[in-house]
Amino acid sequence: MAAALLELLPMFLELFVFSLGAVGLSLTGAYVERFAVATAQHGQPLLALWAAVMGAVALYFAYSLAIGRVAPTLAELADHSSPPTE
Repeated sequence: MAAALLELLPMFLELFVFSLGAVGLSLTGAYVERFAVATAQHGQPLLALWAAVMGAVALYFAYSLAIGRVAPTLAELADHSSPPTE
């Protein structure tokens, strides 16, 4: 039992790190988008446009990380944890 958990430890670590990265990028993107809206409301459209693009890039990378790394690792862990069927 301990050997099986030790074998899955790298996958758990990968899932944790990439999930943390995706959440961090999502929060950063949302904060920058909020900053872009506030900046546009205060009459600085060029800075607001730049911030909106940077926020969208952060959100895109968060989505890409979640779909490209987190979801496959989670699916692989689910396959390992389910008992074999006969």
